Amino acid sequence: MTAATLYRTTISHARTETVDHRFAYRHVMWLVDLDDLPTLPAWFRPLLRFDARDHLGDQEKTIRDNVESFLAEHGIELEGGRILMLANPRSLGHAFNPLSVYWCSGSDGTTACMVAEVHNTHGEHHCYLLRPDANGVSRVAKEFYVSPFFEVDGEYSVHCTEPGDDLRVSITLRRGPRFEPVFTATLTGRAENPVRSITAVALRHSWSAWRVSALIRWEGIRLWIRRLPVVPWTAHTTPTQTPVLEEINR
Repeated sequence: MTAATLYRTTISHARTETVDHRFAYRHVMWLVDLDDLPTLPAWFRPLLRFDARDHLGDQEKTIRDNVESFLAEHGIELEGGRILMLANPRSLGHAFNPLSVYWCSGSDGTTACMVAEVHNTHGEHHCYLLRPDANGVSRVAKEFYVSPFFEVDGEYSVHCTEPGDDLRVSITLRRGPRFEPVFTATLTGRAENPVRSITAVALRHSWSAWRVSALIRWEGIRLWIRRLPVVPWTAHTTPTQTPVLEEINR
C-alpha cells in the first residue's frame, strides 16, 4: 500500500421508511497515511489538500494529533501506530466529507479500532468510535443530525473492511422498538494502483467535492418534493465521549 491510494467507488443509498428512495453515484476517494499526506507543487496545491480545518479537532494541530486526542478520550493509545484516512481532499476552496473513515493501528500493526467522522450540510461534524465484534460489525447509537428526513434516534450498524485492492463500507440505520433497518448507505471501491501522477488526478477530479455537495442537496430536494416531513435542525453539541451502544443499554 502506497502512502496515497485512489479508490474509484460507487456510493449507494437506500431508504425504506415512509417512502422507497434509492440512488447510486460513482465517485473517487483517497486513502492516505496521516504521517505521509500527499502534497502537490505550490502552483497546484489549491487542487488537492488534506487540511485539519476540514476534520475533527483543533485546526491548528495536525489531523493525526486530533485523531489521537479523540482516541485518548476513550482510553486508546496507539503508541505510534499507523492511521489511515479515507476521505475527499479540499479542492478549489471547498471540502465536504459526508463520511471519513480512519483505520487506527497499534504499534504491532494490527487495527486497534476505527473512527467514523460524519459531516452534515450545516458545517457540523461528529465522530463515532468503532470497535467491530466477531462478525466485523460495530453498533453505535445515532447522536448526530444528518438527514433532514430522519430524527436523531436509533442505532447504526457499521461494517468496514480493511483497505486493500477492494474496499467496502456499509452503514445501516435501525429505528423503532425492534430496531428495524430503515436506511442503508454503502460504499464499494477498487484501488487504482499505482497512482502515477497525483497532480494529474487532482486536475481530473478538481470539482469532486463540489459535486458531492450538489448531489446531496439534489437528493434532499427529491425527497421534499415527495412531501416527506422535514425534521427541524438543532445545533449539535459534541459530547466528551461517544459511548458505544452496549454502554448505553446498561
